[in-house]
Amino acid sequence: MVLSNDKVKFPGGGTHFPDGADKYIAHLAKMLHNKDGNLSSAGKIRTVFDVGCGVASFGAYLLSMNILAMSLAPNDVHQNQIQFALERGIPATLGVLGTMRLPYPSKSFDLAHCSRCRIDWRQRDGVLLLEIDRILRPGGYFVWSSPPVYRDDPAEKQEWKEMADLVSRMCWTIASKRDQTVIWAKPLTNECYEKRPPGTWPPLCSVANEPDLGWQERMKICITPLTPLSMPGRTDLVPWPKRMNSPPSRLKELGFNEKTFMDDTIAWKRRADLYMERLRAGKQVDHDSFRNVMDMKANFGGFASALEEMKLPVWVMNVVPISAPSTLKIVYDRGFIGSYHDWCEAFSTYPRTYDLLHACNVLSDVYNHDCSSIDLLLEMDRILRPLGVVIIRDKVSLIEEVRKHLNALHWDLWSDVFDAEKDEVSDRDERILIVRKQLWQPESII
Repeated sequence: MVLSNDKVKFPGGGTHFPDGADKYIAHLAKMLHNKDGNLSSAGKIRTVFDVGCGVASFGAYLLSMNILAMSLAPNDVHQNQIQFALERGIPATLGVLGTMRLPYPSKSFDLAHCSRCRIDWRQRDGVLLLEIDRILRPGGYFVWSSPPVYRDDPAEKQEWKEMADLVSRMCWTIASKRDQTVIWAKPLTNECYEKRPPGTWPPLCSVANEPDLGWQERMKICITPLTPLSMPGRTDLVPWPKRMNSPPSRLKELGFNEKTFMDDTIAWKRRADLYMERLRAGKQVDHDSFRNVMDMKANFGGFASALEEMKLPVWVMNVVPISAPSTLKIVYDRGFIGSYHDWCEAFSTYPRTYDLLHACNVLSDVYNHDCSSIDLLLEMDRILRPLGVVIIRDKVSLIEEVRKHLNALHWDLWSDVFDAEKDEVSDRDERILIVRKQLWQPESII
């Protein structure tokens, strides 16, 4: 990034991509035999995990290809670079690869990326790379690159040798290798795992291991084998954008059928249309009013799908509460991104991150789990930008309770409240509250 007067500019190069992120991405695409330089492979690569992302220039340049990258970095060695990414309107989150699983289900990402990400993948029997393997789809790619300046470094050569040995035991194969960049592919079937000599390390996970658990769950030093429902993985998903509204095969794992999925999709399209209609009637929204959006209880990702259908220039952080069914895998299979979370706790992001918060029955969940609804409202206020919008849909009594606190929260620049119609998703009496937050400062500062 470059400071120019009072502005910060992001040219898209730097130490990660000395020739520019756009040229680097085109290079990766051609390594995967996409001659047009488009990494999406005609919509087959849609969800990407970028670890140690810096200011997320990699994710930023992928957006024009209809690729969504979950850019992750800690706030220690990367300082506040994730905050810069979110200010730019790029999907990003604070996080670390340590001892606990990432808050995502298995088989979520089409591609994972590490460019000078400062992670020693060989440590602790390769447990960090095994975590990447868990969240990669069958047939998914792992891109590992470093600058050419390290090409002849003895330590770099030794790291490559040990890394190559580890991934071969994990049954990953080299899809392409040029200079200091290698792209490995995860297997599509269990065939390679079954042919490994007895005692090969790392072992396969036991049947008792639940690969989709991603909240406060320790990483496992084992390979998650594929199940009949997970094969052939990435290849059974239709390309983007058809993927968005195609019922994923993993619905069966959760006991849902295609009709439930389609009813949810239709209902959320109507609901989102109504929200935008009310905002436009109140002269509170333009086409580009929102960029960073959070759906605090995403279920199948129907709200995100509805916004995408509207062609709004937004991305959605789809949150699936840990108390709800584990539908986050469906969100990822549709081509969206998101995270598990417990709304009795703070969300891992900086203050003033999101332009729009959508909370459908989140207050009810918090209330039912004996957590404080006031604490939830304060956390929502923390991550909501000034002039941001909140849409709450819940029981009438809870909506009326929230309205008592609008002045104290400074969520009183504009508001609209109305009763919700019953539909395929809900047949109970609900009310909808839409509010806009003020741009304000404490009098002591003024």
